[in-house]
Amino acid sequence: MDSTQLLIILATAIATATPLIFACLGETLTERAGVINLSAEGTVMLGAMVGFVVAKTTENVWLGFAGAAIVGVLVALVVAFGAITLRQSQIAIGFVLALLCSDLSSYLGNPYVRIPGPTVPPAFPIPILEAIPVLGPLFFRQGDVLVYASYALIAGMWFYFYRTRAGLTLRAIGEQPAAAFVRGHNVIGLRYAYTLIGGALMGIAGAAFSLDFKAGWSHRHTAGYGWIALAIVIFGGWNPLRVAFGAYLFGVLQSLASVAQSSIQDVPTQVFTVAPFILMILVLVLTSAGWLDRLLSYLPVNARRTLARTLRTSPPAALGRPFEQD
Repeated sequence: MDSTQLLIILATAIATATPLIFACLGETLTERAGVINLSAEGTVMLGAMVGFVVAKTTENVWLGFAGAAIVGVLVALVVAFGAITLRQSQIAIGFVLALLCSDLSSYLGNPYVRIPGPTVPPAFPIPILEAIPVLGPLFFRQGDVLVYASYALIAGMWFYFYRTRAGLTLRAIGEQPAAAFVRGHNVIGLRYAYTLIGGALMGIAGAAFSLDFKAGWSHRHTAGYGWIALAIVIFGGWNPLRVAFGAYLFGVLQSLASVAQSSIQDVPTQVFTVAPFILMILVLVLTSAGWLDRLLSYLPVNARRTLARTLRTSPPAALGRPFEQD
């Protein structure tokens, strides 16, 4: 494999991962606030359908993204009301909504299956940055608006989480909501706000599929990507940078599967289609607590401690737990 082919694989991986970035960071934001939104699969799929339909009807791509974001907010509002206000099972609510929204996207989007429509404007280089050796051609020469927006979202969310007072409050309501409430923060209101913003990002992720990465609409257009987004959030330890790395890793696996499919023609194509999903699940399993300890036990002590601090993760302490604000 020469450098040109490697560059193509990595550039394809970045494009593949871009919609996932929005979905994963939307879920990260929601779960950091202490709310589990398992509707990601359905939200992304319904957002993809609505985004394409609105863009096709109005001939305006950006209105399509706005429509998808609104869909994400509405689905997240149902999650928030059921989980935060009614204090019902967040897992049950999200799972039911995932199934409902998936079927709803197929039913409502049936007239628009496999017809051409508008897409995001083509890729363009960013002056100066594209001249950076190695990184320039990879990150700043072949991206479109969504790719560059995903970079900004990753950096912005990391900065918000760990370098702002509001980010500290966000982490507090996901870890110790009672303590945050005592300090005068409106835990319920903030959880609603972050759940809705996270839902909007998931809706935008759906539109990113149907208006850019997999332009058009078909039944089950984004099937599986919502569940992968949920897995990547766990793999990334609810840290925006690590979550983004997980999304790019999945993109690389998909790119390599495409290359292998063209090189090894005797293997059924279905193997290469599902391989990235299986490999991502294996990575998630291998980095879980028990397996991680076994793998690290073979390393020198110093390397073991460093990697343990980097790889070990734990969810927000109050994740999924209802909070009664008196």
